[in-house]
Amino acid sequence: MSLDIDISIEAGRWDDVPDATGLVDRAIRAALAKTAPDLAAASVSVLLTDDAAVRILNRDWRGKDKPTNVLSFPSDDPLDAPLSPDMPPPQIGDIALAYETVCREAVEQQKQIAHHITHLVVHGTLHLLGYDHEDEDEAEDMEATEAVILAGFGIANPYIHPEEQLNGHE
Repeated sequence: MSLDIDISIEAGRWDDVPDATGLVDRAIRAALAKTAPDLAAASVSVLLTDDAAVRILNRDWRGKDKPTNVLSFPSDDPLDAPLSPDMPPPQIGDIALAYETVCREAVEQQKQIAHHITHLVVHGTLHLLGYDHEDEDEAEDMEATEAVILAGFGIANPYIHPEEQLNGHE
């Protein structure tokens, strides 16, 4: 058994993003390799969609009637249960990304779209594993973990302003 990543393109212009599904796949694998290396087999579902669909998910599941860049829905499956050949691998959870919001943010933040997608998928995957940013300590831990994973892709720390990185203020 191994990691099963199911990526569906439902809406939005995701086909305009070179290798969008490859970016998603690599980001999930890198996040899991760094944070859950003992997770031998699991399943993750990713929905690449548009603002309208994410708005509905955000409204129905979080009570926020607006689109957002990424949503994560952790599974209730125990991730540390012994694997059995008779059972499917545990479902880590589901991630949804909104095309228009992701693209708009990349432009506003002057980031390459591929880098922004990679960051958001890493962020979403960490949420599936229980990471959060509700308080300052949790946020620092999550952001530091994201920065390490993204560095493996040659992507700058998204939480540090580009001028600070140039001046060495990491």
